[in-house]
Amino acid sequence: MSAFTYSSAPEQAAPPPEVPVPAAFRLPVVEERFPRHRHPYWPRLQETTREWLLEKRLMPPEKVARYADDLRYTDLVAGYYTGAPDEVLSAIADFSAWFFVWDDIHDRDAVHGRSEAWRRLSTLLHAALDAPESHLHHEDPLVAAFADTIVRIFSYLGPRWNARFAEHFHSVIAAYDQEFENRRNDCVPPVDAYVELRRHTFGHWVWLDLLELAAQCELPAVIRTDPAYRRAALTSQDFSAWYNDLCSLPKEMAGGEVHNLGISIIHHKGMTPDESMAEVRRRVGTCTADFLEAEQEVLRLAAEFGEQSSASARTADGIRSCLFNMRNWFSSVYWFHHESGRYRVDTWEDRSNPPYISDPAGEV
Repeated sequence: MSAFTYSSAPEQAAPPPEVPVPAAFRLPVVEERFPRHRHPYWPRLQETTREWLLEKRLMPPEKVARYADDLRYTDLVAGYYTGAPDEVLSAIADFSAWFFVWDDIHDRDAVHGRSEAWRRLSTLLHAALDAPESHLHHEDPLVAAFADTIVRIFSYLGPRWNARFAEHFHSVIAAYDQEFENRRNDCVPPVDAYVELRRHTFGHWVWLDLLELAAQCELPAVIRTDPAYRRAALTSQDFSAWYNDLCSLPKEMAGGEVHNLGISIIHHKGMTPDESMAEVRRRVGTCTADFLEAEQEVLRLAAEFGEQSSASARTADGIRSCLFNMRNWFSSVYWFHHESGRYRVDTWEDRSNPPYISDPAGEV
């Protein structure tokens, strides 16, 4: 197991953003009560992930040069996992960038009906997750890049944590398979079914596992399953998923997507698009209120747990670190959606075809 090294400088708050937030998406509670933070390694992180995208051939060089920095993928992670060792943050950032590329391939395969290609990729990713070392040089760049991130992520906390992470990501792949079938059959899932599916396709449990990696502390099950900790964790992730759905709704309706909380509400609750956006906003607001309440309970949990022994005190520090970064999810996700070129649909020549993707239509 690799030893951790610490970040080269203390975590610093990012300067206030200047980007305007449209009224339909503005959340004063996030701007006022969730100050933004960014890992000090961020400027270098942007460079290393850009280089990694090129090295692993996940995007054509011209697309990397033109779009990679503007997509702001490293901004997102540098705001999520403050306090992580630099090399851990880099592994998570590359994994996150890979996740976005994979998501785009999923979208294009569904749009163009490439069922065989998707099934083949899904099978390979399950295999690479179980044996990443043997897939490092796979002919498919997406599979090889995924294996690279998993080998790096698995080098820190040990077999038990690795098995948990793998179990959670197997579920993510299976959920993406379900989304693929839904899209091929033009099936809009009911709201409750969509909520559960989205918690897997967004990767809730995976991103929560990575909080422990950033904190350099594997949390015991008694903490992870504690109602207050689970509530804080789930609300931070639900906020991120529902806010993403809110901001992605125009893009996803233009692209024929069937998976969006707003789309499920329109389809199954009989609401208009404006009414559905208001309902998604309401759910987003509930997440912020629930988190602020749960946060205080988790701080009390950490204090009580830390009094038991010196080992418990170390775990208590890990709990506080994870909780702080759960809080950071709110601000990082919020600003990402207004700074990233991924969501500036109005600037695209074709609203259904993101310009940062290279995808020859119909290719099997």
